[in-house]
Amino acid sequence: MKRPLWRLLWNSKREAAFDVCLVIGLHLLGRVLEALYPSETPPEVYDWIGGLWVNNLLMTLLDITLLARRRFPVAIMAVTTVLSFAQVLLIEFGPGPLLAINQHDDPWVPGLTPWVVYAVAAYTEGRTRRFLAWDMVAIVTVIAIRPWDPNFRDLLVVSVLWTIFPAVLGLYIGARRRLVKALRERVERAEYEQELLAEQARADERTRLATEMHDVVTHRVSLMVLQAGALGVAAKDPEIRQAAEELRTSGCEALEELRDLVGVLRRGSVEDEGLPASAPPTEVPDLSELIGRSEAVGVPVEFTVDGDPTMVSSAVGRTAYRVVQEALTNVHKHAFGSRVSVHVIYSDDRLRLVIRNTEPPVRAAADLAGSGSGSGLLGLQQRVELVGGTFHARAGGDGGFEVDVILPAYVPTGEAVGDE
Repeated sequence: MKRPLWRLLWNSKREAAFDVCLVIGLHLLGRVLEALYPSETPPEVYDWIGGLWVNNLLMTLLDITLLARRRFPVAIMAVTTVLSFAQVLLIEFGPGPLLAINQHDDPWVPGLTPWVVYAVAAYTEGRTRRFLAWDMVAIVTVIAIRPWDPNFRDLLVVSVLWTIFPAVLGLYIGARRRLVKALRERVERAEYEQELLAEQARADERTRLATEMHDVVTHRVSLMVLQAGALGVAAKDPEIRQAAEELRTSGCEALEELRDLVGVLRRGSVEDEGLPASAPPTEVPDLSELIGRSEAVGVPVEFTVDGDPTMVSSAVGRTAYRVVQEALTNVHKHAFGSRVSVHVIYSDDRLRLVIRNTEPPVRAAADLAGSGSGSGLLGLQQRVELVGGTFHARAGGDGGFEVDVILPAYVPTGEAVGDE
């Protein structure tokens, strides 16, 4: 991304606005002071350079250079020092002053010297630059005081106001800014460390939950599957055998989903240990069965697929299936009779599911709409976020509802560890 030009001189738009207003204000202030305090120096003193046009040009250019005072204070101080030297040499050994002198006790330095000295004290960084900058400040201060002048004591107060006071103020402001910056960095560091501790606590809790699910839930479901299998073998009644087989099949599916969830919960520790962290990729489960069930109960579904179906992690495939299943279930309960569309979009590294329904023609039955726990979407969101996806469920402008889910194609599940 291209860096804006104003970033070369300022860190923020607020700094830019302040400096622009400052330059405009100083320029206007100079014109006002010239009108209020007419020059005591005869105009013919400047005849050797054709009048005061050179002074006006140099002061205008110096005004403009103040826009860069935060980035290049040493360079601006060098220009000020050169002009001050030129003023002294031309007055003492040359034809006359280069810069305008309104009062006889004015320092022989540019009128913007206080702002330049302040910028040097407040914004100069680096030992070498500071050494050079303060040498130039000392030279300009000596020129402003003019110790070789018999009446130099009368210049002390003005010189202090023009050089020493801005330097002290700049040092204070610079030290305060550095202190604020250090405190801000310390706060940001503390917040970052707090986030790391919270993340570590979440990782520890995930590991604990994974261990508990592996030790308790998976063990119990495995026993149920074994008992269902034994019942199917021992039973003589065909209906009992069929029911036992259905129970065993459902238990095996539950075991696979539990294995995926345990693997996802433990994947952080699996990756840290360098152990196998994923099962072979698989396809997204066939959604046509869900579509067929909805259409069988009178809810037509428009099913579209964009992109080439890609292989995904088993946890992602089952999550996609549950998303469509829960969305269609909610349509059956809350928007029966509406038109439904299921849009599956495949890309290189992600899978997107968009399920929309229009406004139902009639209000849903109270007993049907009130069935269930009422936390289906919340549980679905948690499951989607568990595999690193994003979940959005919102009402549509036409009175319908939309579920929009984006899932990563690959999620390490750590199944090798989950089967220990």
